[in-house]
Amino acid sequence: MNKRLLAVPALGALLAFGAVGCGDDNSKQLESWATKVCGAAKDPIAQAQTALADTGQVKTGEVPADLQKRLSADIGQLAKTNQDIAAAIDGAGAPKVDDGGTLQKDTVAELNKAADGYLDVQKKLSELTVDDQSKFADGLRSVGDQIRQLSALSTQAQGKLQRGELGAAMAKQEGCKPGSAAAAPTGGSTDSPPATPTGTPTGTPAAGATDGASPAASDPAAAPAPTTPAAAPSAS
Repeated sequence: MNKRLLAVPALGALLAFGAVGCGDDNSKQLESWATKVCGAAKDPIAQAQTALADTGQVKTGEVPADLQKRLSADIGQLAKTNQDIAAAIDGAGAPKVDDGGTLQKDTVAELNKAADGYLDVQKKLSELTVDDQSKFADGLRSVGDQIRQLSALSTQAQGKLQRGELGAAMAKQEGCKPGSAAAAPTGGSTDSPPATPTGTPTGTPAAGATDGASPAASDPAAAPAPTTPAAAPSAS
């Protein structure tokens, strides 16, 4: 009888030891996955943050045509960084968490959707006339609204990876640590429309630009990414 009683707690101890072993193994797998993602996404996240910040830069003496060209380059960069972060997540495989395959697939799909959206916005920007200052400013406001929406989509996508054990594993990585230069979640760290030229609304381009900041929300990225995909790769 005594031997039986002793056997029960012994069995419980073995089961507990086995559970700890599995937990450690899973933790190592998640850290390995996070290392792959954050290592590959670190540069795209930083690039996305730079592009987002530049969309809000006001440069004295910059005429509408030059502003259009600069913003187009920034938006093109945002498209590419979202694609790059999506590729990093896709290339790392499915994380070892519940519904990891679905999580990976959905995140990649949303980041690619944001990238496609940025390409559409870039095309729309290129079609704006710079000869009419008033129309150009109105067009830029519309572009700013769309950039904010795409930034939110990117941040939301990357935010899915920042929960539970997976989020904890990613937060340990240099490229995805909260508050690091590369962390964002996206896509970015700020949220406001691109710089718009000011002046009297005539058909002549103004010689400068005013009022603006940067579109995006992070995290991450920031983005992601940017965001900020935030404490995970994030770029918006």
